[in-house]
Amino acid sequence: MDDIAPGTGRLTHAPADHPRVKAAKVGVLLANLGTPDATDYWSMRRYLNEFLSDKRVVDVPDWKWQPILQLIILSIRPQRSGANYKLIWNEEKNESPLLTITRDQTTAIAAALKGRYGDQVMVDFSMRYGNPSTKSKVRAMVDAGCEKILFFPLYPHYAGATSATANDAFFAALSKEKRQPAVRTVAEYFEHPLYIAALAESVTQAYARLDHVPDMLVTSYHGMPKRYLMEGDPYHCQCAKTTRLLREALGWDRARIDVTFQSVFGREEWLKPYTVKHVAELAKAGKKKIAVMAPAFSADCIETLEEINGEIREAFLHAGGEQFTYIPCLNDQPSHIAALAAIVSENLAGWVR
Repeated sequence: MDDIAPGTGRLTHAPADHPRVKAAKVGVLLANLGTPDATDYWSMRRYLNEFLSDKRVVDVPDWKWQPILQLIILSIRPQRSGANYKLIWNEEKNESPLLTITRDQTTAIAAALKGRYGDQVMVDFSMRYGNPSTKSKVRAMVDAGCEKILFFPLYPHYAGATSATANDAFFAALSKEKRQPAVRTVAEYFEHPLYIAALAESVTQAYARLDHVPDMLVTSYHGMPKRYLMEGDPYHCQCAKTTRLLREALGWDRARIDVTFQSVFGREEWLKPYTVKHVAELAKAGKKKIAVMAPAFSADCIETLEEINGEIREAFLHAGGEQFTYIPCLNDQPSHIAALAAIVSENLAGWVR
């Protein structure tokens, strides 16, 4: 606000007892999926309970799902998931890699935006499940004087169980605010030229470090029930287009790259082919050297560091594969940060100078 007396936090024409007012800012709130606070049983149970109780994730009626979740799944899965998290846990900072990487991304994006906009923009991050919560970060931004907030779910591809539920949490947090800021949400960016260029760069750099050329690059995306596709979720089509655009950017023919889906849960049919089965089939078919990447994840996490580089790697080698290369997520690579900062700037148009 231009009518705040410098250094006072008070409106120039307001009475002496008027509440102090913060200088207006624009907030950019990045959002990722979430992380448990620790790997012990109760930390994992709290996290999994919040995650698996989300109707966007498991759209089964509570009367049918909650008894199964509370009495069976949450009695067994916290130990298993905790053991898997221990394999990748950032012991130095006592946190998950997803939290470490998302914080690093936020710092880098904030630096890039500060170079463009100075102190007009405040950048922070939140998690849909676990901490830091979306509600707490919206509150902090409002307290800091953000009269406008751009909410950016860090999912290149739209899905009800990712982008939509992140937006749900954001709007739920806004509903608790006395003075709601103006808001915008960032749409999926699966075909953004800078995102595709960053993916292509990561593949080129990874291949350059190898002493062999992989027979196949497998792009492994997080799966979802096939039923969601039939009900109108665009995720499957967007994943296929990302891989096609990546192939075109690399100048490859169709035979060098595949689309697969991982992280299948429950008995329902999910999007196919399943990554863990597909890599085994490749090995048996004579494709002894493969590389795998996960374009749908903006940061490495349990599904990439433990599932792809653990379970899926083992399935390939057990089936006769010889060389398995995991290409890390884009994380805080400069080309990725440049792409994300550009997307933020495009969505801030008209809000900042």
